[in-house]
Amino acid sequence: MRIPYIAGNWKMNMTPSQGAALVKELAKQVKGCNAKVMVAPPFVTIPAVVEAAKGTNIIVAAQNINEHDSGAYTGEVSCEMLMDLGVGNVIIGHSERRIIYKESDELINAKVLKALSHNFDIVLCVGETLEEREAGKLEEVLSRQVNVGLKGVTASQMSAITIAYEPVWAIGTGKTATPEDANKAHAFIRSLVANLYGKKVAEETIIQYGGSVKPSNVKELMACEHIDGALVGGASLKAEQFVPIVRCGVLE
Repeated sequence: MRIPYIAGNWKMNMTPSQGAALVKELAKQVKGCNAKVMVAPPFVTIPAVVEAAKGTNIIVAAQNINEHDSGAYTGEVSCEMLMDLGVGNVIIGHSERRIIYKESDELINAKVLKALSHNFDIVLCVGETLEEREAGKLEEVLSRQVNVGLKGVTASQMSAITIAYEPVWAIGTGKTATPEDANKAHAFIRSLVANLYGKKVAEETIIQYGGSVKPSNVKELMACEHIDGALVGGASLKAEQFVPIVRCGVLE
């Protein structure tokens, strides 16, 4: 059985004091929850959030990593730096990294392999733009992003990887893919994983939906066969919005 996985990507929001306060509040309300719960603060906020999350069921992740261990990479953060803070989870390939910072599928793959070499758990993001969807390129885009993103990853390493499908046109826009469309994309992603690693691995792979997830639409999304959780943006910044989303992911 796939355990529901609800993750909050804070993006460039939350100071250290704000992040710590939010996690303390979240911890009270999701205590004992059997869904997997994660938050991904900005780098400078991570130490305070890690401290606040100690002894709770909240996982702390980074929003990005560098594909090298060290060196002349101004402004970058390595896996070892994060490990020293007590972080072993990371989001890789978010659409904002792909589009704004021009990260290629090959670079994202290098980051995936680097994170795996340090035993990180990964949320690998994939998804199409509106132009790609309207041009009928959804499956082409997802095939490329999944196949290149997972190049060199072994079947045994897939237990460390969650895939997040985030249609770019739905992120931060208030628009959401219909549950039917989202489930269809998730099913296609699962078929790609099956082609690479076999049916058993595909059935065990968690696939989250990301794209303007909020309390009002999460229940319908989570009811879909192939949607195993959510990668939440803006709604993860307030406990009163994020907690209902987490609660919707609780196994009955």
